[in-house]
Amino acid sequence: IESMEEWFDENEYINIHTPNIAKMGAEGGAELFPVVYYGEEAFLSQSPQLYKQMLMAAGFDKVYETGTAFRAEESHTSRHVSEISMFDVELAFIDSQEDVMDVLEESLRYTLKETQKKAADDLEELGVDLTVPEDEFPRISFERAREILKDEFDYVPDEEDDLDTEGEKLLGDYFEEQGHPAFFVIGYPGEKFYYMEAREGDKYGSRRFDLIYKGLELASGGQREHDMDRLMAAIEEEGIDPEDISFYLESFKFGMPPHGGYGLGLDRLVRQVGELDNVKEGILFPRDPDRLTP
Repeated sequence: IESMEEWFDENEYINIHTPNIAKMGAEGGAELFPVVYYGEEAFLSQSPQLYKQMLMAAGFDKVYETGTAFRAEESHTSRHVSEISMFDVELAFIDSQEDVMDVLEESLRYTLKETQKKAADDLEELGVDLTVPEDEFPRISFERAREILKDEFDYVPDEEDDLDTEGEKLLGDYFEEQGHPAFFVIGYPGEKFYYMEAREGDKYGSRRFDLIYKGLELASGGQREHDMDRLMAAIEEEGIDPEDISFYLESFKFGMPPHGGYGLGLDRLVRQVGELDNVKEGILFPRDPDRLTP
């Protein structure tokens, strides 16, 4: 975390702190922890997404946050927890999602290099030989990712709009054999309302991407929708009451620059770097559906 923050500080990003109590969830759905806020309904924050975007309209062109997200998922897996350490980034005046991926790739490479040096004794104790990817991270379309799964492994994910856990692992094996522990998959269908859909001439199905590192989704991001009319249409299609996010929509009324960003799971990064079997092994006091203490 120190190394990652160091990269963003050196590149003149502003370190922000957004609320952990929110009026609504940025991701929507039922994965929310409700809290009573002075007699009013509120929720623990799923993501700083809406706040990050609001800052893009306010002159904070490059921001990052090391924070916490809460997901009320009934997931008992080696990759999920209910209280997550996240590293969030947002930047304005971009041309496309490619600009966001460049930032993610460069900052992650720097972080791994610094970790290799600063945590050499710890890595040796764990028996980990951490290699830093020097080559550019491959960037493939969502459709190409599914083709590889079908052609190389005869595997078809259950959901048409996702790759699923097994799919990510198999793709990780495929790219690691070629010397690429990290790669991007671009153009996921069925995005959240704030993601930009494909524009005419785009070679991808949408402007959203995932970064997969050693067979595990490490970060999700993309270019956001900055056009007010398109945004309102997406909100209506998703069935969201505009009143619930009026504070967010207000920031678009006088012009929003083209922008994008991502959220990176720090717990997952620790797991993959340390070659741990379970993400909980890298968390001091993990929280999951069965664990509220200590």
